[in-house]
Amino acid sequence: MKISVNWLKDYISFKDKTEEIAHMLTMSGLEVEGIEVYEQVPGGLRGLVVGEVLTAEPHPNADRLRKTTVDIGNREIKPIVCGAPNVAAGQKVVVATVGTMLYPAEGDPFEIKKAKIRGEVSEGMICAEDEIGLSASHEGIMVLDTDLPNGTPAAQYFNVYEDQVLEIGLTPNRADAASHIGVARDLRALLRKDLQWPSVDDFAIDNDNLPIQIKVENIDACPRYSGITISGVTVKKSPEWLQQRLQAIGLTPINNIVDITNFVLHEVGQPLHAFDADAITGGKVIVKTLAAGSTFTTLDGKERKLQAEDLMICNAKEGMCIAGVFGGMKSGVKESTRNIFLESAYFSPEYIRRTAQHHSLKTDASFRYERGTDPRITVYALKRAAMLIKEWAGGSISSDVIDIYPDPQEDFKVKITYRNIDRLIGKKLAHEEIKEILHYLDISVEDEHVHGFTAIVPPYRVDVQREADVIEEILRIYGYDNVETSAYLSADFLSSFPEMDSDKLQSRISEMMAGNGFHEIITNSLTKPAYANAMGMGANSVEILNKLSEDLGVMRQSLIFSGLEVIAYNISHRKKNLKFFEIGKTYEKLEGKYLEKKQLAIFMTGNQQAESWRGVSTEVSFHDLSSIIRKIFNRFDIVDPMQKGLEDPKFSYGLDYQLNGKSIGQAGLLHPKLAALAGVKQAVFFASIDWPALLKKVSEKSAKERLIYQEISKFPEVRRDLSLVLDKQVGFSQVESVAKKYSDTLVKDINVFDIYEGESIGADKKAYALSFILQDTERTLTDKVIDKTMKKLMNFFEKELGAVIRK
Repeated sequence: MKISVNWLKDYISFKDKTEEIAHMLTMSGLEVEGIEVYEQVPGGLRGLVVGEVLTAEPHPNADRLRKTTVDIGNREIKPIVCGAPNVAAGQKVVVATVGTMLYPAEGDPFEIKKAKIRGEVSEGMICAEDEIGLSASHEGIMVLDTDLPNGTPAAQYFNVYEDQVLEIGLTPNRADAASHIGVARDLRALLRKDLQWPSVDDFAIDNDNLPIQIKVENIDACPRYSGITISGVTVKKSPEWLQQRLQAIGLTPINNIVDITNFVLHEVGQPLHAFDADAITGGKVIVKTLAAGSTFTTLDGKERKLQAEDLMICNAKEGMCIAGVFGGMKSGVKESTRNIFLESAYFSPEYIRRTAQHHSLKTDASFRYERGTDPRITVYALKRAAMLIKEWAGGSISSDVIDIYPDPQEDFKVKITYRNIDRLIGKKLAHEEIKEILHYLDISVEDEHVHGFTAIVPPYRVDVQREADVIEEILRIYGYDNVETSAYLSADFLSSFPEMDSDKLQSRISEMMAGNGFHEIITNSLTKPAYANAMGMGANSVEILNKLSEDLGVMRQSLIFSGLEVIAYNISHRKKNLKFFEIGKTYEKLEGKYLEKKQLAIFMTGNQQAESWRGVSTEVSFHDLSSIIRKIFNRFDIVDPMQKGLEDPKFSYGLDYQLNGKSIGQAGLLHPKLAALAGVKQAVFFASIDWPALLKKVSEKSAKERLIYQEISKFPEVRRDLSLVLDKQVGFSQVESVAKKYSDTLVKDINVFDIYEGESIGADKKAYALSFILQDTERTLTDKVIDKTMKKLMNFFEKELGAVIRK
């Protein structure tokens, strides 16, 4: 949600810096995610000044150029070479001084620099309209009709509008703050200042020439409906101030009628809808539901099939608008519209939410109605908009305000005790301060006694209906930072905590990955359907019903492609040596059931490290990936999982890691065709590890088993080397398994330091050069013991692996 600071100041006065206001709002629960600068003209015309041409004569070395001198104020006379044919002495012009960034109507921004043009010095630029982004006109330089002194900023001459805009991440419970006055209400409480609502005291009915009958058939869906007619309007472009207000918060002006309804919506939070009154057949407005399957064409030209629960605004013949969500094609305001019916209503959030979800329609109106608007503000907003329309579109207010409100919503009454305020806040507040905070929040106090009071909460605060809610309101305005931490922390309850904390384990793995040079990424769970189709899993996709776009149409079934997109982005920015990891969820639908799994994904691509004088940088390999996987398994006390060759079309080659016959992870080189789908052309090594399987492995062991310490051996290690000729299909993991199985715990480590393949040993053979580290924790190893161990190993290598020992 965007909130204009200039607009905000129309309702509450403050001199605090925007950053200070943003901090206050954030600390009170309205999180300001960013501050944007809105400029009516790109660059705000900074560096541009009003100047006066003193002399203008032909350029000695160019027929189409003019050599001028320009007074830019502060007694500065600048030589400027100008190519405009209309430049002449005595003119007032717009000058871009040296160092100014210009943002032309077309093309890229550029900086004005001191230069020599055909041998003549030029210290600035006399500007045309298109060169500074005011319009597309390039008929020549602008000649100003002004008495402003030379050096006056051009922004002052053109009255350029600038604003600062707060981007607020509005939580679903704070529907009351979904407007400028809504935010101003919080500021009133924080700053303890008065809030000024725009006055509607001068509202008056001009005649009764355009009566409209209103009938609400579904009171549950529409508890309150207000309306009025205005005749003789002229639909045209909005005044500049109104356009600026809307553009600052990202809205595109349409016409004065529609813009005023949008303005009031963002001013007070009450959605409005303007109908072409001449399109209201029978002079009747009926609020009702239509038969399921009825069709209706909305403003975007789409024909939609209605549900039985969709609330509609109808005339005597047909539907005109999906209530609270989207207008209709026939009844919308057009240039030819002369008479309008203005609607201001309170619709049930449940009805609007259901309709918006079903039709995948998200509008500014439905956003507010879904969360709950203020039922008491409909008539005020109607009068405010009617007065603005009369002022900026002409016409006459031609009916009474019709207000159907059979069952007015009462205030919420909440009993509060001072004891609970002190207990939940953790600090004893003065009773007068509590009442003052509530006063500024529009919460009145009744039935006060020594132990507490009854809080009277207005219905626009749909999120404040319990004692804890009222206390939270007091605390957020008082300030969380103002509650000191007690020297003695305590809790109101006792709880047993599980031995295994998955969040802590995830944090430890993240720290370990970062320590090994990996960067953590967090990617979108929504992705392209094409990715699942490429992996042959399209039928299992979980499709989004109210998708924002086709590119975000399904939930991801793998972390591969979201990671590849991050890799592609970095490569396009010349970052090719990448190590990423992500701990995220995947989603799929199997046999009508939805499955959600947590995975640890690892990506490696490019070189192991950047180029350096200290050595040649080599490309990452599968062994680099398997090394980090081994470290992860060690952290989870998984020692030597079974490794099998991976047969998966997603990989060119790789390994499947298994425990007790079940896969716990896969790793390998991603198939180039798969990487190419995300725009990655270089080799990418990828691993996916089943996170719940790792947690289960940890939980199966007690803390005592996991924390095993032993004294470092006082006796030396011994190394022995061995060369084995094996069939090609025999992997190192099998060699390692046999060695550990039959070494009587003396073999502490095994390493491959060379691999040979060649005709001399056979086409289907390979030779491993292995080093064995042997050590005994009780005594020094003798040659006899070492030889016996190595001979035993060689026998089992020959027997179980068919190895030939090279001597």
